[in-house]
Amino acid sequence: MKNGKSGEGPEAVLIRLFGSISRARILALLIGRPGQQSYQREIMYEIGLPLQPVQRELQNPVDLGIVKKTKTRNRVYYEINDQSLFYRPLKATFEAHAATSAIGP
Repeated sequence: MKNGKSGEGPEAVLIRLFGSISRARILALLIGRPGQQSYQREIMYEIGLPLQPVQRELQNPVDLGIVKKTKTRNRVYYEINDQSLFYRPLKATFEAHAATSAIGP
């Protein structure tokens, strides 16, 4: 199934929407775990990226209030902000693409 005006596949549409497939995969992971905190290294292992790109890709959603960041001792935890104005549209976007694309970890 193709989406977008140029006949792109679902993964290509998500790359254009989010700027990178890495950011899309991080958001898909966190949206799939509402109410659950994930620490940086856990996210890193789940999506298969080194730590620095995970940190970089999380900064924009944190700045926009889409993702909550909590620091405790030597760990930084991230959680989807289900109170964000963007939460429902993002969740719907990922659910719509879930059947047609392997965007998850």
